Amino acid sequence: MSFNSALSGLQAASVDLSVTSNNIANVATTGFKYSRSEFGDIYAVSPFGNTATAVGNGVQIDNVSQQFTQGNFEFTDASLDLAISGQGFFVVSQNQAGTDRSYTRAGEFRVNADGYIVNNEGKFLQAFPVDPTTGAVTSSSLNTTSSINLPPSTGAPQATTEIEVGVNLNASASGLDPANFDPSASNTYTNSTSTTIFDSLGESHVLTYYYVKDVPGSATNAANDPNQWQMFTYLDGAPINVTGGAAITHPDPTGSPTVVQNAAQFNFFPDGSLNSTTPAPIVNTAVALSNGANPLTLTHDYANNTTTQFAANFSVNTLNPTGFSTGRLTGLDISEEGLVRATYTNGISTPMGKISLADFPNSQGLVNIGGSSWKETTDSGAVVSGEAGTGRFGLIQSGALESSNVDLTQQLVNLITAQRNFQANARSIETSNTLTQTIIQIR
Repeated sequence: MSFNSALSGLQAASVDLSVTSNNIANVATTGFKYSRSEFGDIYAVSPFGNTATAVGNGVQIDNVSQQFTQGNFEFTDASLDLAISGQGFFVVSQNQAGTDRSYTRAGEFRVNADGYIVNNEGKFLQAFPVDPTTGAVTSSSLNTTSSINLPPSTGAPQATTEIEVGVNLNASASGLDPANFDPSASNTYTNSTSTTIFDSLGESHVLTYYYVKDVPGSATNAANDPNQWQMFTYLDGAPINVTGGAAITHPDPTGSPTVVQNAAQFNFFPDGSLNSTTPAPIVNTAVALSNGANPLTLTHDYANNTTTQFAANFSVNTLNPTGFSTGRLTGLDISEEGLVRATYTNGISTPMGKISLADFPNSQGLVNIGGSSWKETTDSGAVVSGEAGTGRFGLIQSGALESSNVDLTQQLVNLITAQRNFQANARSIETSNTLTQTIIQIR
């Protein structure tokens, strides 16, 4: 009996040594969770045995349980290095379809040759679908997750259709006759400003506004309004007309002696606020382009309470055109809530998905499959999916990695303890052997 008890002690101590050695070996493994050996005594008696005098039969390993305590963060320069501050797990899949799922705390991700975000084992990071405009999650079920793929460009460009404009026109400026307006002569207009717009092919164009304070008594200011202005628009140096605007004949710097151009008219109240525009709204007639793009029809939105006429220098308060060209991927931005946005050279930021997180009623019931990854089991309970920043899932830190939660000092002490347990059980076997030899030699 003593031999069996000591042998079970040797086996238990050997397992404890292996567990501790594995912990020490993975002290630098990202996302690793240390394990501990949990022992139980073997105590067996017959149905009619006297338990008051019964002796135990040794020890056994009841469980090798992993401890999912939070590891420390190590900060890096890579935006795809991710760490979870909380109890959640990243969801990764062995296949691109996202059906063979496993769970990990190791956030060393990268982009593979096909543009997918994967970990060091090539498993695909899973994300919830989001609204392409707001980035709001449209479904938080794991069955709707997909692998995050980063396209090389934003796709088709978007033509400019509207420009939000807000300026202050200097009320102290001298009046000029719009019939003398010449964009090549700065003394024939009061102020000007420009912006870049895009056509349907993504090619850029320069749109310029020229503002002329209309002198009372001119052909366009029969009412002698001192608070009246005319606005001329030019695209790439060529005049374009405002639909419904006043037709004004003025010099043409492009070669012809004069040009007839429909301009927009502004009228202000005596307090400097905008009274009206003619026409309202201000819309340019369709402009044909020579590069094969669709004609440009532009709406100039001045009805935003930022266009004024104060006795102050000319200033541009708002100048926001819609539209953009094609762009190349320049980087990724990942928020604490896990929203992945791709940023492009054209200034566009596109939501690609929201990193899905998983949690379990009993994390210690997960089965370790290596690579700091786990699989769901009956003991772990059914997986619960959700977004970062909700429930127990925690927040995601971009540019950081969760280090191993192994306390090296504690593990070295455990190693010494396991070694002494092994030696003590070996001594028990040696003592039992001596007793057995003594009994055999009795004559």
